[in-house]
Amino acid sequence: MMATMTDAGTEPLFRLLSRYMALDHADRVALSALETGPIRKLNARSDIAREGENPSVVRLLVSGWACRYKDLPDGRRQIVGFFLPGDFCDLNVYILSELDHSIGALTGVRFFEIEPEQFQEVIDQRPNLIRALLWHEMVASGIQRQWLLSIGQRSALERLAHLFVELYYRLQAVGLATGLTFELPITQNHLAEANGLSPVHLNRTLQEMRREGLIELSDRQLKIVDLKHLKKVAMFNSNYLHFNRT
Repeated sequence: MMATMTDAGTEPLFRLLSRYMALDHADRVALSALETGPIRKLNARSDIAREGENPSVVRLLVSGWACRYKDLPDGRRQIVGFFLPGDFCDLNVYILSELDHSIGALTGVRFFEIEPEQFQEVIDQRPNLIRALLWHEMVASGIQRQWLLSIGQRSALERLAHLFVELYYRLQAVGLATGLTFELPITQNHLAEANGLSPVHLNRTLQEMRREGLIELSDRQLKIVDLKHLKKVAMFNSNYLHFNRT
């Protein structure tokens, strides 16, 4: 089975940032200094951070999947973003006095906890890293805009198609997609919460995608059978990911 976990430290982050800027060996060495921070491990269904907490560290996801979410007092939850290996769980969150959202582990996760001063010291040495991180933050904002568009305007089929194409490109960028196949270690409930659908509607949409020959999904591995067709269904434009800058 394809691995969703990686022990590559800051390598996924370096691969990701290299899609925005041409980085060199010195940039790689600078990023590796972040690996001196403590690394934490959490099981699935654990909270990495809770709404209302005072954030004090920068978290860099090394392995596993996490999410940003909001919930209502009656228990309903909306996933508003996925964190993949190489992602910061809110890069500048430590400037806030209180978190306005929660971050949860969808699978077992490993992440570095980096002191803001250490993080600032590393990036201050490398101007290209600063520019690449700014690009990374702009991409995160672009992803949020696309998710909002999906919830507001796309059909269930279009939403799920768009999410799968987006995840494919994001995982490919950090070396976690093989061909058109990647591990999808999350549940249908997670997909429903991210797409604003009921679990029943989500399941029906998955079945429709299978019947249309768009995807194959088994053993938590998703294969995109026809990327061109899937992108057409999703009306997918990859410009918001900015992976064509180098």
